Order: sequence, then structure tokens, then C-alpha cells
Amino acid sequence: MAKPFLILQLRPETEAADDEFAAILRKGGLAPERVRRIRLDQEALPEGLRPEDHAGVIVGGGPGCVSDPPEAKSPIEARIEAQVLALMPAIIATGTPFLGCCYGIGILGRHLGGDVSKRAYGEPVGTADCHLTDEGARDPLLDGLPRRFAAFVGHKEALQALPPGCTHLVASPTCPFQMVRHGDCVYATQFHPEADAAGFETRIRIYRHKGYFAPETAEDLIAMCRAADVTAPERILRNFITRYGG
Repeated sequence: MAKPFLILQLRPETEAADDEFAAILRKGGLAPERVRRIRLDQEALPEGLRPEDHAGVIVGGGPGCVSDPPEAKSPIEARIEAQVLALMPAIIATGTPFLGCCYGIGILGRHLGGDVSKRAYGEPVGTADCHLTDEGARDPLLDGLPRRFAAFVGHKEALQALPPGCTHLVASPTCPFQMVRHGDCVYATQFHPEADAAGFETRIRIYRHKGYFAPETAEDLIAMCRAADVTAPERILRNFITRYGG
């Protein structure tokens, strides 16, 4: 029997978590029986969980920031961060495929001792004009993507420099490190590869009072999402599942 994919979700809002999970399945071409879903806001990682028992690990986005001081993190945010970080040594040591989406790039950067902060490169909710680096153009997870593409973004912190041992795959004028790879199979994106216009509209309504944007601009942002042509990033999810699904 093929190993399942482990999907770790961090969003405490059920509507946002369910929408993200459905998008990962749909865009990745994953059947529900091929996944093991854990909402870390609701349950702890099972004792003895081994990343290598899974075809790959996908970490979704969330409202937390790894660069926030401990006193600024809610107990749930602190617990989620600690649990995901605790998995990273085993993921890298065992060569377990990993795809971290938005929050995941902060987790990877923090684990590797990189500079993750709010000093620069935060992006407001909207689209980023992304482009593949030369290394990105050769990477199998980016196979089939155009050299330039639009992606949905919205984050307060970002990588300030390429973490040790990483390869730079995707950049944008507003945030240089949009996608990186560590080793052969550990990936992270700053943008949301699972997000489409409908999904981002859902998040805008849910997070309108979370400090990502002025609440009164929500309807304008929703109109922007509906007008945007964002389809290329989802291929990253499909390529990840196809490459590592066995």
C-alpha cells in the first residue's frame, strides 16, 4: 500500500482550515484516503509519529509568525510552532519530502538558522509577480510553470536572506525569496500554491481584522482576487504529489 501524505494544518478557523484542506486535495489530485490530516490547533502530534512513514509532509499556512517574540504568541500559536519545528530534524535527516506553504518557509528558515523577520519583504494581501530563477527553471517541482507567473500572497514576515544549504527557486520584486529548496526534496514557498480566487476571498473575509490589511479595503481586495489570473502555482502541488506519491 502506498504511504499517505501527512497534511498539517495550523489555522484555528474551521472554515479557513477546511477550505485550505479541500484546495490541497483538489489541486494536488489527492484522494482523501491518501492523506492523514492533523489540525494542530485542535490536537497534538501523535507520540511516535515518524515523517518517513509518509509519502511527504505538507504544512499549510496560518496566522502565526515565527519571528514574533514569545510573549506575543498565543498558547496555541506557540504550541503549533514548537510541534512543526520538532518534526524538521527528522524530515531532513530521513529525506522525507516536505512542502511548506507560506508559514512553512518561516519554519524551514528558522530550523536552518536563517534570518526570518518582519524587517523587510512582507507583502500585503494580493498577487506577487513571481519569476523562476535559473535553478528554479530546472527544478522538477516547477516543471510546466511559465518563467513568470502570478501568485497569491499575504504575509508579515519573510526570509531576509537565503538560509544555509538552500537553493533559490522563485523570486519576485517585492519579496526575493518566494520559493526555496533544501537538499533534494525539502521545499517551501512564501506564496500560497493551493490558493485560487475563491479560496483567497474566503480568507480575506475571515482575516479582515487580523492586521493583514485595513478592514475597509476587504471588498476591493476581493474584487482584485476575482480579476487576477492565478493558476500556475497549483501545478507545484500536483508535481509534488506526482513525484513523491509512489
